[in-house]
Amino acid sequence: MLTTRYVTGSPNWFDLGTPDLDAAAAFYTGVFGWTFQQGGPEIGGYGTFQAAGRTIAGGMTVTAEQGDPAWNIYFQTPDVDATAKAVERDGGTVVVQPMDVMELGRSAYFRDPAGVGFAAWQPKQMSGMQAANETDTLAWVELSTPDVQAATGFYHAVFGWETSEVSFPGGTYTTVNPAAAGPDSMFGGIVPLDSDPLEARAGAYWMPYIEVADADAAATRAQELGGTVRMAPVDIEGVGRLAKLADPHGARIAIIKSAMPTG
Repeated sequence: MLTTRYVTGSPNWFDLGTPDLDAAAAFYTGVFGWTFQQGGPEIGGYGTFQAAGRTIAGGMTVTAEQGDPAWNIYFQTPDVDATAKAVERDGGTVVVQPMDVMELGRSAYFRDPAGVGFAAWQPKQMSGMQAANETDTLAWVELSTPDVQAATGFYHAVFGWETSEVSFPGGTYTTVNPAAAGPDSMFGGIVPLDSDPLEARAGAYWMPYIEVADADAAATRAQELGGTVRMAPVDIEGVGRLAKLADPHGARIAIIKSAMPTG
């Protein structure tokens, strides 16, 4: 499961790019009870979200020219420059070259061969999220992609990920875990884009799942605050109750009330 014991290839941060950071912060505060701390000019106004006093995500203003509103997933690496070379070697694209973020760490932003954005974080003073897999924090990440086999090959080459096939009613689900960590450390999944007409229309992307105390209440609150319920809450046997949302600017995110205990 996803934890804050970060190893190479595990998700260790996620952040929101949005055209209106104040409005987005108000939305997520209303849905998840997060607080938001605005950053200063020395970091371009980049801010952070907190859950129960612990920093769990980031947020920044992006223009239409910089891209659509979206949540970005970061994966840990011991050497972001080497990761950038691996991305290019295996058919991906380096969108933002590796750079230092003050003394906190070193990051870069990429697109995989299918055009899906993702990032890497090389920790220095900041390892990543201070909490995960607890209520109102990141619990899972999922890639919707047109070619699951190609995606697993690419991310294995870049991060060393291992995959497993998990059976569930109606088919199988490809899970991913860090190298040599075993299936018990799985933190996400990879699904074919055409398996869900909703996602096929919207396009390939990485989606964060936030653990919530009540999926129905969170979905209702999101709608009240101007968001969209893209998929109404549904029970998945052995997984939990989940829903897919979009914030008022269109950034996609999912919520889940896990069937198994978290934390």
